Amino acid sequence: MSTISIRQAVLADIEALSVLFDGYRQFYGRDSDVAAAKKFLIDRFNHGESVLFIAHEGSNPVGFTQLYPSFSSVSLERIYILNDLFVNASGRRKGVGSKLMSAAVDFAKTVGALRLGLSTAITNTGAQALYEAEGWERDDDFAYIYPIRK
Repeated sequence: MSTISIRQAVLADIEALSVLFDGYRQFYGRDSDVAAAKKFLIDRFNHGESVLFIAHEGSNPVGFTQLYPSFSSVSLERIYILNDLFVNASGRRKGVGSKLMSAAVDFAKTVGALRLGLSTAITNTGAQALYEAEGWERDDDFAYIYPIRK
């Protein structure tokens, strides 16, 4: 049995991350475009606009999560948004998602973030079950309203 390992991703992981990120986008109904996924991720790396963690089963990349930094104006503190979490078919049912979430929480705590939040599709009940099993709570206090949707 292979061991699952999680670590913060670096630019050298871009090829593996691009394939995983493309799979994530396909899960949400987008056409496959590994080149566009790679460009998007390189832009995030080059501008310090996100923090990525990558999961491996043995030497095989099987999942990732991406955090975006933001701020709470009211609290005057940094927050992070867990925007993307994906585990490919070969990595599912092995605790990869849980370990990626733990890495994200540990990172946010280490850098002193006020909170780490996420949103997911209402229809993604599998992800919601994972989040709730990990102790995350649904926020019923705020409505998210968007003026533009593509």
